[in-house]
Amino acid sequence: MRARRNGILGRTSSAPAPKNQRALWVSSSLETYGGIATFVRNMSATPLWNEWHVRHVATHCDGTKLARIKIFTSGFVGFVVELILRRPEVVHLHTSERGSFVRKGILTWVSAAFRVPVVLHMHGGEFHEYFENAAPSVQRVIRATLVRADVVIALGDVWAKRLRDAAPGARVEVMPNAIRSQAAVDQESAGAVQVVFLGELCDRKGTSVLIDAWSMVLAGNDVVATKLTIAGWGEIDRAREQIRRLGVEDSIRLAGWLSSTEVAQLLAYTHVLVLPSINEGQPMAILEAMARGICVVSTTAGGIPEMVGDGDGVLVSPGSVRELADALELVIGDHVARRRFGEQGRRRAREEFDVGVISRRFDDLYRTLVGDG
Repeated sequence: MRARRNGILGRTSSAPAPKNQRALWVSSSLETYGGIATFVRNMSATPLWNEWHVRHVATHCDGTKLARIKIFTSGFVGFVVELILRRPEVVHLHTSERGSFVRKGILTWVSAAFRVPVVLHMHGGEFHEYFENAAPSVQRVIRATLVRADVVIALGDVWAKRLRDAAPGARVEVMPNAIRSQAAVDQESAGAVQVVFLGELCDRKGTSVLIDAWSMVLAGNDVVATKLTIAGWGEIDRAREQIRRLGVEDSIRLAGWLSSTEVAQLLAYTHVLVLPSINEGQPMAILEAMARGICVVSTTAGGIPEMVGDGDGVLVSPGSVRELADALELVIGDHVARRRFGEQGRRRAREEFDVGVISRRFDDLYRTLVGDG
């Protein structure tokens, strides 16, 4: 399934942005974990950033509750100062669910008070659950906020439908995540097949499912040389205990959180990226792998099927240990299939998810919002 390109996002323009036009981006700190920070870092290297004189304000960070309160307070003040003194033509808010949506919801209404067009960019993989489980009064506020934004960005068609169902009056457009071009990883290298998980260690990302499936792979095959690296933050102690209980310590490495440089170094020697998510938006880890020609094994959760189609990788049912084990056995044991999946995934990443392509589409969107489209 291909991400839809309808309405204003179907056009592209090669002309520079109108002179002195300014955009204000708001997200979590670029030093935080997760896909939003990765996406913003990727986009900061595109012509859009310079042509629209983008300024960035952080309203969230990792760390203690006090640290998070401080950065939101300082970010809110900085945001208002930008609106008063710099008068941006567009405000672009990056959000997910729960507290993130509350923070960006406040900024949506503040921007509206200043009559500045708002792009509300929805990244979260659990927004539908957040909305459905909210009290009716909270749902009304969420719905009003989505309608008040000038454009709501969904990462794919699945999420666009969910957002339209939640707020029928909202103007929802589809825009996928973006990735910078990367050198292809050598899939012919000798030695152990390196399988990597990148992301938060938690139930939503399917970490325990992965460890169970890995145990099944080891029990049924002669794959002693195969190694699994689990890199990320979250429930590391829980994962370590599960690994110990299953007796697979020799074949799994818990790498903890890695910087972007360390992630790039790890992926340079990776043959398979596995992400068995239960709920998802459009994971940047998958795009990082696809951009490098790394075979992807994931699930049909959320927007993943709009990223990884037939021939681009292997998708299984969310939560299925047996299906995940079978998929891993397939790509570990068949280097030809593994290479083919990686090559086709890399081609798709270059055609549909390249930052240059997405940058031009955002430029087109901004022009429309300021009346220059």
